[in-house]
Amino acid sequence: MKKAIALAMASVMAAGLLAGCGGSAANSTAASSEVASSEAASTSTEAATEAHTINTTDPITLTISWWGGDARQAAYEAACKAFTEKYPNIAVECTYGPWNGWEEAQSTALAAGNAADVMQVNWNWLFQYSGKGQSFVNLNDYSDVLDLTQFPSNALDACTVADSLQAVPVAMAGRIFYWNMATFKKAGLDHYPTTEQELLDAAKTFQEKLGDDYYPLAATTLDRMIMMTFYLESKYGEPWVTDSTLNYTVEQLQEGLEWIQSLEDNHVMPDLKTMNAAGDKNITDGQAWITGKYAGIFTWDSSALSSSQNLPDDAEFVVGDEIKWGEAANGGFAKVSMGMAVTQSCEHPVEAAALIDFLWNGEGAAIMGSECGIPASKAGLAAAQEAGAVKDLVAEANAKVMAFTTNKLDPLFENNDLKASGTGIYQEVFDNIDYGDETPEEAVNGLLDGMESVGYTIA
Repeated sequence: MKKAIALAMASVMAAGLLAGCGGSAANSTAASSEVASSEAASTSTEAATEAHTINTTDPITLTISWWGGDARQAAYEAACKAFTEKYPNIAVECTYGPWNGWEEAQSTALAAGNAADVMQVNWNWLFQYSGKGQSFVNLNDYSDVLDLTQFPSNALDACTVADSLQAVPVAMAGRIFYWNMATFKKAGLDHYPTTEQELLDAAKTFQEKLGDDYYPLAATTLDRMIMMTFYLESKYGEPWVTDSTLNYTVEQLQEGLEWIQSLEDNHVMPDLKTMNAAGDKNITDGQAWITGKYAGIFTWDSSALSSSQNLPDDAEFVVGDEIKWGEAANGGFAKVSMGMAVTQSCEHPVEAAALIDFLWNGEGAAIMGSECGIPASKAGLAAAQEAGAVKDLVAEANAKVMAFTTNKLDPLFENNDLKASGTGIYQEVFDNIDYGDETPEEAVNGLLDGMESVGYTIA
């Protein structure tokens, strides 16, 4: 299948967004915090250029946007309401929705100059939509309002593009397996797979005891691409890229694509043709996942709650272990899972920076908890832990990811031209294989061409 065209995605997405937040309570005032030391975070090369004071008298409206499930929505709304209770003159309007189509809608809003004042951003957006600093403000300039000393310097460095700190890191995250143990037990298995052979054995048992429509794993095209990089990095011991130069040969890429196809052939996971026919493009909203016919997913450690929210109470949703696919290295990568940025179109950047500080360093962090992953901010994590708002499942998954993964994610990997659902190069490559239009040997060329088109150097 060739790449589909979805020009109307942004308008459809905008029509489906939900709005909320707002509200006020008893009067309170707040003074601005002390200027953060430029030595405390490696990216804060200069202190704020001028002293800022949060406006606590004039009516101000801030807008904020994010993607995520119901639990994240509830946390953000409660935290934004608490911010307005602290600053009664500042109303906060919220826009949110599911991930599917979200990036397309937000990139359109950024281009039009009407994006939300405060944006939850995917890390690669800083490079893709603000490579020259054109979309997001330099948060170093507001370090007397937003305490940057609470964030790890390496994570701040990762959010520094064009010599500008364009976001603060909300959390560090990586991919890991989650399993529905109720289905495994239904098949007579009392443990989830921890090796490739155990995964293959589970697939055979599922098919024999439960039927052809039961699989231990289901994966989207992006999931498959990430699994393939984990596999190759584990087998060959090289990171996927170095300074945006691909470290793998055509033959090795073909091997990776053939490996993904072997998981389908061995009934580990359904092919894309099967999933599309069943309407399971968004796995955790589909009936096969909800009813336990798909018993596992490979997703971000921060996605535990959104992935499990549609499952019945008896599903026994658990975090698994990373699977080491080869002997050369653990493989795999971690990244800044998401950040919080202030857009250049924001008319009240001081108050916007104060909102970010409240959400991730201040009182709001106790409300946000681990809904966006394990907080990167030291103060935010302490507040969330003290409030008992860090979910055990997310903490367990994050600890396993960080202990296992050995590489960093290159920002080009998540370029929307590559990863977009329905229209991206990854989608086209795996669709072409699963629909029989190309062999893995042929599909490699499309993958390489797509990677080169977004800026990769092909050695």
